[in-house]
Amino acid sequence: MPSNPPLVEEEPVVEPVEATAAETRHVHAALTRTSTGKEDLRELESGLDSLQSDADRKHRIDWTRILLPVAALVVLVLVWQFYVSLGVKRRDLVPGPLDVLGQLGVLWSDGKLQESVCTSLQRGVVGFLISVAIATPVGLLLAQVAPLRRAFGPLISGLQVLPSVAWVPAAIIWFGLTDATVYFVVFMGAIPSIINGLISGVDQIPPQYRRVGTVLGASRLQMALQIVLPAALPGYLGGLKQGWAFSWRSLMAAEIIAVGGTIGFGLGSLLDQGRTLSDMAVVMAAILLILAVGILIELLVFGPIEKRLLRSRGLLSGSTR
Repeated sequence: MPSNPPLVEEEPVVEPVEATAAETRHVHAALTRTSTGKEDLRELESGLDSLQSDADRKHRIDWTRILLPVAALVVLVLVWQFYVSLGVKRRDLVPGPLDVLGQLGVLWSDGKLQESVCTSLQRGVVGFLISVAIATPVGLLLAQVAPLRRAFGPLISGLQVLPSVAWVPAAIIWFGLTDATVYFVVFMGAIPSIINGLISGVDQIPPQYRRVGTVLGASRLQMALQIVLPAALPGYLGGLKQGWAFSWRSLMAAEIIAVGGTIGFGLGSLLDQGRTLSDMAVVMAAILLILAVGILIELLVFGPIEKRLLRSRGLLSGSTR
């Protein structure tokens, strides 16, 4: 009679959990030892527990990231109110937080707050996206073709340090008091920063990446889109963040100076209106709105994208997750 096959004890299946290099080495050392004593089992259990706890920490909400900025904001508001209460300046020159909050309510009821925020945000987003569409291929071209980079690189760097407000008079002469003036100033503020950020990211790519692409027979276009651009994403993202900051500043400068005509009512226009009326409550309300939009874009758009990119490449430390 055929003998029954020997029973093989199945090992328990452990779900893969993302771990640090030290934890992985700890578990691997316990598994590969020839001895199976109690000490080894305790080390193995300890390693698995650390892996599980690390996975649990990733799914927890870090309330300090919310509470600390809120606490800092509360402290600043209290200091502001304390300074106003000292009476060093007249209330019409230095309004208090409640005065500004009341002015925001008035602007909301008049519809000016919604109109100014929506107009500026639309211009900023559209202008930034068009800038990205223009700057990305130009940056890749300059990064890939050395003679072009030597020829136009200094010019791009010069345009980046040139204050965007310098373009406003020329744009008014060329395009008049239209939205084209605002968009042109936004382009001139954002495009050089995005190009330089992409070039900087390409410069940090290890040369082995290009060699692998060459060995695999990648064309110049495939090399740029499938190897160079993905590898340069950290530097490219830094350029995008800086490009957005420059475009938002440029937009405010254009809206403050170019007022009237067919140009819509934006946050810069609201700020200029407060200056014209000598109404510091309106001026402070506009400044706070401009600041709030910039912070929200950073927290809701660029912050999560940057964290996801760095985590996917193992560049995000455990303390910043």
